[in-house]
Amino acid sequence: MTLRVLGIDPGLTRCGVGVVDVRPDRRATLVAVTVIRTPPTMPLEQRLLAVGSGIEDLLDEHGPAVVAIERVFAQHNLHTVMGVAQVSGVALHAAAKRGLTVALHTPSEVKAAITGYGAADKKQVQAMVARILGLAEVPKPADAADALAIAICHAWRGAPPATGGADGAELTPAQAAWRAAERSGRASAGPRRLAR
Repeated sequence: MTLRVLGIDPGLTRCGVGVVDVRPDRRATLVAVTVIRTPPTMPLEQRLLAVGSGIEDLLDEHGPAVVAIERVFAQHNLHTVMGVAQVSGVALHAAAKRGLTVALHTPSEVKAAITGYGAADKKQVQAMVARILGLAEVPKPADAADALAIAICHAWRGAPPATGGADGAELTPAQAAWRAAERSGRASAGPRRLAR
């Protein structure tokens, strides 16, 4: 059965949203990708309303089974972190209103799922997203490709491992790296979360 996932790379100025269909054999197909933009000069509440409305429209148009959002971690730029956290809250609210399950994935989990390496750079991730989806070029801007990577990461998370020899199943390098990144993310999630 094909799984439709809507991925969100949260941001106030640019919020990437990507929708993919992923088959049980892990083949992924692009359904839609866009970036919701708001100008910094707009009042905060209006920016959040615009991003929230855009996300809701996409949820209603494409009817995903699940929503995947990049997990917020503390950064040096508090202003940026606050905007990302606020948009994440708006997205969580929109999904919850529709009874959808939401998954949060760290950047290292996404990188590991897409490239097999949790410390891959953005260009490597974006190139792999284009390859996985059979696209002639990388989706632009980067927020769009990142949203697709988040969606693919979630769809692949629960996929059965590739079958090895007669002894049974073996993890692919990407699956093994993803699981290691997931364990690492869970172990460090407590101290790294933003203070409430």
